[in-house]
Amino acid sequence: MLIVIQNDPEVPLGAYADYLAELGVKYRTVHTYVGEALPPLMEASAIIVLGGAMGVHDTDRHPFLAGVKSFIRAALEREVPFLGICLGGQLLADVLGARVTANSPYGEKGTLPVTLTGAGAVDPLFAGLDRQFVSFQWHNDSFAIPVGAVHLASSPACPNQAFRIGTSAFGTQFHPEMNRQIVAEWSSWTPATAARTSEFLSRFDSRAAEYRSASRCLLANFLRIARLV
Repeated sequence: MLIVIQNDPEVPLGAYADYLAELGVKYRTVHTYVGEALPPLMEASAIIVLGGAMGVHDTDRHPFLAGVKSFIRAALEREVPFLGICLGGQLLADVLGARVTANSPYGEKGTLPVTLTGAGAVDPLFAGLDRQFVSFQWHNDSFAIPVGAVHLASSPACPNQAFRIGTSAFGTQFHPEMNRQIVAEWSSWTPATAARTSEFLSRFDSRAAEYRSASRCLLANFLRIARLV
């Protein structure tokens, strides 16, 4: 079964819940932030780790992150197909020994372009996507590309947008799982972003068709890699 790890009550599976239902893929969401136990790894045919407002180093305030890291480490050892989104990608990078920088100079917010590297353009995760596609960004922290990993994507503001380690473990900095409701909710988090809510929503709306197409394609590709479709 596909295991989805949700680390923050305000960072849900979003549109990907709808896409998984359409594709008939069964999944289980583990809400680690309220202490739900992670399943035995043998139950996971693939894993998606979602984002969160916390950082990878915030284990004192969010002790469950230590368990998530251990789970990711074990998944890598067993070569379980893995997709880490934003914090999920940062956790993957951290487990692999790469630097994850809090409040880095590469922070981004909004509906913005992502460009595939040469390796990304031929990677199965991005099959069928244009070399430049639209996604959604909402991060202050950023990861370095781990040693031995393949750099797959970048953006004008953030050079490290995606990587792959091995054949089937991926980390992204961008968010492919967004819907309009989540954009509106995240925009309300701080006075600075609340003042830009109309901007964030109008930009998302204007690129919604492109965004959904790229996001659906990426998820379908990951599910094919995991042999779930």
